[in-house]
Amino acid sequence: MKRFTSFSKFNLLALPMLLLPLCAQAQEIEPRRWSHLPIGANFLGGAYAYTNGNIYLEPDLRIDDASFEMHTMAIKYIRSFELFGKSARIDLTQPYQFGQWSGLLNGVPASIDRAGWADSFVRFAINLYGAPPLSGQEFADYRAKTKSDTVVGVGLVTQLPTGQYFTDKLINLGSNRFTFRPQFGVVHNWDKWSAELTTTASFFTENDEFFKGNVLEQDPLYTADANLIYTFRPGFWLAGSVGYGYGGITSLNGVESDNRVGNLGFGVSVGLPISRSLGVKFGYIGTRTQVKTGMDSDTLTCAFSVMW
Repeated sequence: MKRFTSFSKFNLLALPMLLLPLCAQAQEIEPRRWSHLPIGANFLGGAYAYTNGNIYLEPDLRIDDASFEMHTMAIKYIRSFELFGKSARIDLTQPYQFGQWSGLLNGVPASIDRAGWADSFVRFAINLYGAPPLSGQEFADYRAKTKSDTVVGVGLVTQLPTGQYFTDKLINLGSNRFTFRPQFGVVHNWDKWSAELTTTASFFTENDEFFKGNVLEQDPLYTADANLIYTFRPGFWLAGSVGYGYGGITSLNGVESDNRVGNLGFGVSVGLPISRSLGVKFGYIGTRTQVKTGMDSDTLTCAFSVMW
C-alpha cells in the first residue's frame, strides 16, 4: 500500500484536517472538571481511549475515503490546594498514542502509521465562587449538608510541544507549538443533579517547522460544552454531554485554508466507585462535522483514579 509521503503544496493546505485526530483535546467534553475537591487531596489516574473516524476534505485535493484509527493511553495527576482563600487544582496529563491514517491518494490506497509520546498538558483551575477550601471532616460535613450550591471557576490549559515530531513528516503525534486554552465554567448543584457549562478559547502559536520549513498558523478555536449529571450516591454518577466547536482556520505560509471547524460533540459517561479511594469511569464521545470539511469520530474511553 502506498504511503502518505508525497503531497503538492496545494495538498499541504489539507493537512490540518488530517491532524485533527491528534488535537481532539481542544474540543474535549469532560463532565465534573469543576468538581469541589477537598484541599490537599491527590489523585492519580490512568486512561485508555479508542477512536476511529472519517475525515472530509475538499474534492480538489484528490484525497478520498480518508479515515483514521487511534489508540490513546494517558496518565494523569491532580493536586488540590488553597490559593488566595479559594479552592484550586493543578492537573498534569501525559498521553501516549499509536494509530493509522488511510485513504485513497489520487485513487491509489495509501496509509501511514505513528506511535509515540503525544504532547503534555498542564491545567490550572481556581473556583472564584462557591466550593470553599475545606479538608477532612469539615469538607465531608459541608458536602453532606449542602443540597444546592453554585460554583464559578476559571482555568488555563497549556499544551506543551513535547510530543514526537519530525520536521520531514506530514503527520506527527506532537504539534511542535504551544496551545493556550483559557476556560470559564459554571456549575449548579441541586439535590442529586448537577448542570455544568464550560466555555474555552484555544490560542495557538505558529509552527515554523511544519513539513520541511513551511509555517503553519491557526486562528483561535472557540468551544462550549454542557453536561447534565445525576449522582446516585458518592462516586456513582451518570452524565450526558453536548458541545460545539467553531473557528480554527489554518494558514500555510500566509495562505489561508478553507477549513473552518464546525463540530458538534455529544457523549455519555458513568462513574463507578470501587472503594472509598478508587473509582472507574467509562464513556463514549462522538463528533460530527457541521461544515463541508471536517471530521466525524467515535471514541470509547475507560479510566481509573485513586485518591489519597
